[in-house]
Amino acid sequence: MIKIGVFCAASDKMDSSYFEHAAQVGQWIGEKGNTLVYGGADLGLMECVAQAVKSAGGKVIGVVPTKLEEKGRVSHLLDKTIPTCNLSDRKDILVELSDYLIALPGGVGTLDEIFHVVAAASIGYHSKKVILYNQNGFYDTLLKMLDEMAQKGFMRHNLSSYFLVANSIEQLTEITRI
Repeated sequence: MIKIGVFCAASDKMDSSYFEHAAQVGQWIGEKGNTLVYGGADLGLMECVAQAVKSAGGKVIGVVPTKLEEKGRVSHLLDKTIPTCNLSDRKDILVELSDYLIALPGGVGTLDEIFHVVAAASIGYHSKKVILYNQNGFYDTLLKMLDEMAQKGFMRHNLSSYFLVANSIEQLTEITRI
């Protein structure tokens, strides 16, 4: 069973199309019999992707920081809960447990998770890449900025050393071969 880490928004305020795409990714994970590893919140795209995984027959592991638990925002869909003291521990465990890491659209927390993975890879802690699920060009501006940083010599390695980009479920399948 493959474990797929997903980073995404814990907000309910975005356009409904983001929820539709999150549900498609969750269904893709679940129907393949795989396991979602994510932050464990019962909000936004996080809960949406977890619901879709469960509905399609997959398993859900939540890596839950104590603050989320204290606020009563832990999803009831979890097959397994891994408690953590803080967000740093949560990110480390998510990366360690996951065979693949996918970033759906998200906010500051999602960016933090993406760059946590990239920074650790850049100095050799692992060789995992983040697959940016670039729904409707969501990550285009970020990719342009990173490309500019690379062109100006602020990155030692090519962007492809750290990121892959998927614009559809078909491209996710092609990248992951699952």
